Amino acid sequence: MNKFTPTIELKKVTKTFKQGSQTLEVLKGADLEIMSGEVVALIGPSGSGKSTLLQIAGLLEKPTKGDVWLDGKKCSKLNDLARTNLRRDYLGFVYQYHNLLGDFDAVENVMLPQLIAGVKKKEAEDRAKHLLTRLGLAKRLNHRPSELSGGEQQRVAIARALANSPKLLLADEPTGNLDPKTSDTVFEALISIVKETKLSALIATHNFELAEQMDRKVTLSEGKLLDARVTVSAIEKDNFY
Repeated sequence: MNKFTPTIELKKVTKTFKQGSQTLEVLKGADLEIMSGEVVALIGPSGSGKSTLLQIAGLLEKPTKGDVWLDGKKCSKLNDLARTNLRRDYLGFVYQYHNLLGDFDAVENVMLPQLIAGVKKKEAEDRAKHLLTRLGLAKRLNHRPSELSGGEQQRVAIARALANSPKLLLADEPTGNLDPKTSDTVFEALISIVKETKLSALIATHNFELAEQMDRKVTLSEGKLLDARVTVSAIEKDNFY
């Protein structure tokens, strides 16, 4: 792939939903490019469609109109198997709730996506331990989710998202369920490891202080993405919380 090819590109993405007899247009021709190694904050009011946009970027939803390009590949018309393979090989996901498997310890939770991808057990275990240690969990490797704090659980979820060395990380309010101090700690760990591994990332957040730490901000407003150069008014900013 040419180094100037975006890791992901959304072109005129529209998404509509049916609500009874009504048609709700959530995205209205959204455009976005994220280059290799770029960390982008996605901000916008609650209900503005941030999660929908991430679902489309992550090939979990298809746009009503428009195209998604991932690593130079046009994805909009791919079949389900091809989309699943691209998600496995190119994407990592972190959500507000960690969704860890309660019967497995931290290492096993991070090993699982690797084993599904065909990685040998010893290699998967070594990478899981490396990622968890890098995220400050060296002493919690064999603890199950119920034995971990909320911040620790979310760091395990981050390690799991990075386990298969994705090219793009998609995160939907990854610290939204944590108290402010824990949120800052987890976010610092997330940004640090993303930068270290030179990933691209699109991170939805309602926290302007966290958004300021990223390379660039895009605002989802009235179904369209506004560039970081567009100023968000104080009134709009209040509505984001």
